[in-house]
Amino acid sequence: MRALQIDDSIPRYVLAKVLGRFFPSVYWSGLGLLKYREVEEPALLGPDWVKVKTRYGGICGSDLNVITLHDSPSASAYASFPFTLGHENVGTILEVGPAVEGFSEGERVVVEPILGCVVRGFDDLCPACARGTPAVCERRTEGVVGPGTFTGFCARTGGSWSPVFLAHQSQLLRVPENVSDENSVMVEPFATALHAVLRNPPPEGGTALVLGAGTIGLCVVAALRGLGYDNRIVVVAKHPFQADLARRFGADVTLPPGDDRALAETLSARLHRPILGDPLVSGGAEVVYECVGHDASLRTGIRFTREGGTMVLLGLAALPKRIDWTPVWMKEIAIHGSYAYGFDAYQGRRVRTFQLALDLMAEGKVDLTPLVTHRFRLDDYKEALTVASHRSRYRAVKAIFTFQDD
Repeated sequence: MRALQIDDSIPRYVLAKVLGRFFPSVYWSGLGLLKYREVEEPALLGPDWVKVKTRYGGICGSDLNVITLHDSPSASAYASFPFTLGHENVGTILEVGPAVEGFSEGERVVVEPILGCVVRGFDDLCPACARGTPAVCERRTEGVVGPGTFTGFCARTGGSWSPVFLAHQSQLLRVPENVSDENSVMVEPFATALHAVLRNPPPEGGTALVLGAGTIGLCVVAALRGLGYDNRIVVVAKHPFQADLARRFGADVTLPPGDDRALAETLSARLHRPILGDPLVSGGAEVVYECVGHDASLRTGIRFTREGGTMVLLGLAALPKRIDWTPVWMKEIAIHGSYAYGFDAYQGRRVRTFQLALDLMAEGKVDLTPLVTHRFRLDDYKEALTVASHRSRYRAVKAIFTFQDD
């Protein structure tokens, strides 16, 4: 079968890092770390594993970061090479191990891609997995799967950028009949947004400021409304088509980035001009969800978080270079990182975030199908990655690889 994989060649890393600044297509030209090639179908890793036949595999910003070498090389310590990309997924069970319970061949599933202690074969959970945050498992290089944080970044499991990949039975969630494949492939990013909102909800009567209206930012808006919050939602969206979608999902106000005066007026905040640097801000939003990860967005988030408020970091950021942290202590702001999903508190009970995402879709409270804007066959990967990397030009939100015959 054919798959899109990442190699660990240092010479090609250096070459693509240099040339990619001038010719971005170098990253998927064969000169970089991405390779489209024939690979063997993976074998089950144990009796409690299954093979999944891919229907859709989503293209995530984290995948693009890996391909375009924006991630820190230090993250390679938690990966095994060559790995097949793709952690956003929906598929059908192709083969079932003899010890698998509750699932059978042909069932439609989504796979929660986190490779925590249970998936790795450990009965004694590490502290992170025990508290319901397997995304930060302390055994990311151990167990039957070896190094790899997620399916799609691990050589032994494969990923959804191929026709077949592996999953442990604990990763499987059955897709309700009334949840489409388009909604199902969005479960992973939606669960990421749900996790951030459930752990950092807006206070009653407060304003939620969402910075960025890409996939995660739009999913945060959908999560707030799907969970029943009626707070005012203000979204900073770079492109008009993103602003339209933000309003469609429940945003009250949308603004373009870079206009401090308009944002201050919208949030009933006041600007204070220093001798040098960005204006300081009195007031702002009670909770800010930063979904971009760039310096400018981080600076906006810090300054426009209300005194005593919370800024939640969801955007996959490179190392910030020009951040003035003064407002953090002058306004006593809490900054919370939010990474992936796991188990969260909802309506007085402990829920699996992935399952809650599916439930909200099945109940008709959330429909994310409008976010799936582009579909590609795997062998059209160069066009797919070009579209996913130039969202404004192609009005792209979520591009996916399709393995279906229709």
